[in-house]
Amino acid sequence: MNESEIPIDIHTLKLQDWLISRRIVPKNIQAAVKDIHGKIGNALQDMPSNEQLIKLLTGTNINYFHVKEIIEILKQTEKDTKSVFGTYGSQRMKDWQEILRLYEKNSTYLAEAAQIYVRNINYEIPGLRKQMTKLEQQTDECLKRAHDLNKPEAQLLSEHTALLQQLGVKGDNLQAEFVEVLAGLPELYNKSIKDIGRVQAAIDIYAEVSGQQQGLPILRHLVEHGNTTVYQYIHKEAPLNVEEPAIKLSFSEANTKKDSVGENATNEIDFGTDDNGGTSSTVSGEMIDYGDLGNSDLPESDNGNIDWGIESAPTDAVEINFDIPIEEYGIVVEGTGMDGGTAKGEQAYTLLDSPNYRDRFLDEIYELEAFLRLRLYELNHLETSSNIMFTLMDNVGSHDSQDVRKLLSDVEKIIKQTSDEQTRHLFQLKHSPKYADLLATKLKQMTNAVEKVRNTREVLKKRAVDLREERQQLNPVLDELIAQTRVLQSHIEKDISKRYKNRVVNIMGGVN
Repeated sequence: MNESEIPIDIHTLKLQDWLISRRIVPKNIQAAVKDIHGKIGNALQDMPSNEQLIKLLTGTNINYFHVKEIIEILKQTEKDTKSVFGTYGSQRMKDWQEILRLYEKNSTYLAEAAQIYVRNINYEIPGLRKQMTKLEQQTDECLKRAHDLNKPEAQLLSEHTALLQQLGVKGDNLQAEFVEVLAGLPELYNKSIKDIGRVQAAIDIYAEVSGQQQGLPILRHLVEHGNTTVYQYIHKEAPLNVEEPAIKLSFSEANTKKDSVGENATNEIDFGTDDNGGTSSTVSGEMIDYGDLGNSDLPESDNGNIDWGIESAPTDAVEINFDIPIEEYGIVVEGTGMDGGTAKGEQAYTLLDSPNYRDRFLDEIYELEAFLRLRLYELNHLETSSNIMFTLMDNVGSHDSQDVRKLLSDVEKIIKQTSDEQTRHLFQLKHSPKYADLLATKLKQMTNAVEKVRNTREVLKKRAVDLREERQQLNPVLDELIAQTRVLQSHIEKDISKRYKNRVVNIMGGVN
């Protein structure tokens, strides 16, 4: 095999060292290259108007091979200045010829071409590809985040709809809708205790085992008379008139405006969250308007009669103290006897609607539930144990575990019906003026949160479109850089080949 047939293989990373080791180019060419670039910058200030030149110089870093093309173009544009001796009188031509001469001195052009080629291969092209990959990842991330926002949006909408359904309103005009839905609160109470008669057997068992014949008085009253007024429960007779305190709904200024933002509401209300995650049915005295009654109940004597505030004098005569206003007790005496009265203040509320008596009702029914659970536990152990050591196991024959289990189910059903979310919301809405503002604020916050989620999703989608367009714009830049690098590689291979008797030169690790 002839020497000319042996190819010269040069790895890209070793190209510059290879040229220096064979003394084709000097070690330090930076000063010469800097001087050449300075002259190129000056020469570019005075260039003729030519389409080929404009295309060649646009977005291009001028190197030796570009200089040669520029000179060929100037030979056509500056041919009028050419003398009979073949020299050009144009200063433009002289400047570019000087630049070409400096490039060819000590093969500076080859050293610069190798430097540009290695930089493109190792940094420029990989960096551009990395940038494109990053843009693709950012696009996918934006789209994924936009898609992930569908879940919180659906959850917020679901919670908003659920709260509206619990309140029984549409949310268009909350103040008017709250007043309307509160009118149906008595019906909710009656519906919740329509089966309360079934707990009579449980009350009887409680009285039988505990020995408290008069225990659970409110439950007994509800079973016998239904959800009557507090007045009737206290005085054992229905009132002639009922003057229930007016409902007061307080809305902040922010919630009275249609387009106001819920976060700007100035009145912050405590939700009163209980252990079950719901809204507590207990309303503090500071949050309830008790009307004319105040915070005290009417005293009830042992025999069921009403204490009218009449003091007995030492003599047989009876004097009435007219300084005590009877209206403070929530009743009005008509005629000469006790023919009935007017229920006012808290006594005008029904037992389930009165904050104090509702709490007492819940205490009693939970007490009954706890008793039935304990009784069921004792009965179950009685059936499986031969050693009976219970203190509350008298009169076992009157009921068994199956009867108690059924009664317990009925009691739990009453508890569930009287403490459901809608009833608790409406109860607090009626007795806490600020609770209406709380609900309005909460609903508005949910609506604003949904809008924020939707706006964020639109921003992410727009950002994804912009990133995709930016990625697409880099495609021609990368293609142009790869094409320039391949041309540069071809020039370097040909130049080295000429120096070694036209042997084939392969620069390894080039552009893929």
